[in-house]
Amino acid sequence: MNSRTPLRFSLLRRRTTHTAVAIGALALGALAPSAVAAPGGARPDATQRRLNAMVSPDHVPGALAAVRDQAGHTRTYAAGIGDLASSAKVPRNGQVRIGSVTKTFTAVVVLQLVGEGKIRLDDPVETYLPGLLRGQGIDGRHITVRQLLQHTSGLPDYEDDVTDDILQRRYLSPRDTLDIALRHEAVFAPGTSWGYSNTNYLVAGMIVEKVTGRPLAEEVDKRIIKKIGLRGTYLPDPAETTLRGPHPHGYHKDGPDGALRDVTEIDPSAAWAAGAMVSTSSDLTRFFSELMKEGHLLSGPELKQMRTTVPTGVPGYDYGLGIMRTQLSCHKTVWWHNGSIPGYGTWSAATDDGRAASVTMTVDPTSMADLQPAEDAVDAALCG
Repeated sequence: MNSRTPLRFSLLRRRTTHTAVAIGALALGALAPSAVAAPGGARPDATQRRLNAMVSPDHVPGALAAVRDQAGHTRTYAAGIGDLASSAKVPRNGQVRIGSVTKTFTAVVVLQLVGEGKIRLDDPVETYLPGLLRGQGIDGRHITVRQLLQHTSGLPDYEDDVTDDILQRRYLSPRDTLDIALRHEAVFAPGTSWGYSNTNYLVAGMIVEKVTGRPLAEEVDKRIIKKIGLRGTYLPDPAETTLRGPHPHGYHKDGPDGALRDVTEIDPSAAWAAGAMVSTSSDLTRFFSELMKEGHLLSGPELKQMRTTVPTGVPGYDYGLGIMRTQLSCHKTVWWHNGSIPGYGTWSAATDDGRAASVTMTVDPTSMADLQPAEDAVDAALCG
């Protein structure tokens, strides 16, 4: 992603290697399989201590986390202030906007449709959306569904163009947003490189709607949310600007020295299949844990396709179909995605054995200083 933009549905960038490595570490930092914070004034456990260290009223007001063990037991955590105006506490397991973690949900739906024979990964986009992708170096006849999901299509990103729309609560339909993206020329020829672009998942969501004849939100709800019992997760309705359940307020800084401003109520419609979903820490740990188990969300062949990765250009960080892979210093493999949208930054991940965790800060990260506290926790949390 462009490192100059204040809005990031994900923190992964095409060109900023140092930052990409940092967010890779940060994405994994919340995975410590720790016990819940001790009651009665006892010393907090490692996860709670690290969450406490992340927050400060003028920088990161609040943070939430959840950790799920191999047996499916989940611990939830909260730290900091949930509303700077009222000084209310962060609601434990409150709803947050999850940004580009949405991409993993979208990819699962596409792969389920692959398993049903309704979509073929190596078909061109033209098969499903004839004539839709045309532009400067852009032709849907030469871009496959697989290339959308793995970010090898070369489609330009629209993120910088819709920041103001999101913050000012202006609704953009998927087609409106795609038209904005297609004003730009292709970044590279399909299949010749890797470049993170929200446009890929915008098109993937449009394919889901075309082949099913149903809104993407309904497909996500039926195929994932209801199937595995997620209680606080949804893709917002068009022009829906508020969060439905208890939630911490989300904040945004206009630059490193800017003051925090409340951006809880935004219109995430431009993010849609790429980054508009709302969830909770415990739901995200359940989702990532279930995703690792063959036959729970994806059958064996589709899960294998999802976990077949390509290099991102950052050594040790590879991208599959809506999910990323890296290794910790203790050589444990983790599968993860992160996301940022005004007000929130979220990181969710799972190991091969189904242990999972998710952490959210209630400000969208804009600098290395924002990332450092969770980065410091990574190896100690998962490998210690």
